[in-house]
Amino acid sequence: MSAPQGPRVRTGTDAGVMTITLDSPHNRNALSDQLVTELLDGLAAAEADDDVRCVVLTHTGTTFCAGADLSEARSNTDDDPARVRADQLVDLLRAIVALPKPVIGRIGGHVRAGGMGLVGACDIVIAGESSTWALTESRLGLAASVISLTVLPKVDPRAASRWFLTGAKFDATEAARMGLVTQAVGGTEELDEAVAAVTRDFGACSPQGLRETKALVTHEVLAHIDTHRERVAAQSARLFVSDEAREGMLSFMEKRPPRWATG
Repeated sequence: MSAPQGPRVRTGTDAGVMTITLDSPHNRNALSDQLVTELLDGLAAAEADDDVRCVVLTHTGTTFCAGADLSEARSNTDDDPARVRADQLVDLLRAIVALPKPVIGRIGGHVRAGGMGLVGACDIVIAGESSTWALTESRLGLAASVISLTVLPKVDPRAASRWFLTGAKFDATEAARMGLVTQAVGGTEELDEAVAAVTRDFGACSPQGLRETKALVTHEVLAHIDTHRERVAAQSARLFVSDEAREGMLSFMEKRPPRWATG
């Protein structure tokens, strides 16, 4: 089945709040070339619009973001598609962190792999009780290389070891306890109310105050990204073309256990 035509990211602005919506539910908002390009365009539009005070990053469907678009990656014809995609994701995460306006993640669905990196790049994250979370790379013969740039600075080290290594699923309450999520709430109504409360708070702040304060609180993360981007992008590209990763991705797409599974 061919992918639906049309935009995969939608934007809208109301009362100084730009909402950027990942709108590719057919592939669980996977990080396709088109989605990444349109998301970067949305961030650039938010930066250029003086009337935008903050950005809300959210999604349609039951999944916020499932990570890499594996079907697209498998068909890529670039000389080194794995490295191209790793660098592309680093650039996207850095763009969110470096945006001189606060970014609120509104998460009402599942978050996997690369989607965790988007969440880690947001300044404030509100998650609903229906959301589930997993760093699944280790189960695919990979490592959460690039997304570690924004996730590791936010979470406590013991939690990082457990969830990065096991690839197991956890809930919004644990995501908040470990520092990945700012606030875990109930259903959709509570989620919208919590996001609206934060955007109202931003409405009382001056644009200069927000810009300079965000630069202050993100300085260390940006320095971390710039220091380690080459190392993690190289690791990601190396692993992505390995035999184990090929088996991991193939088994995932075929909905069967990989050959190394013991249980």
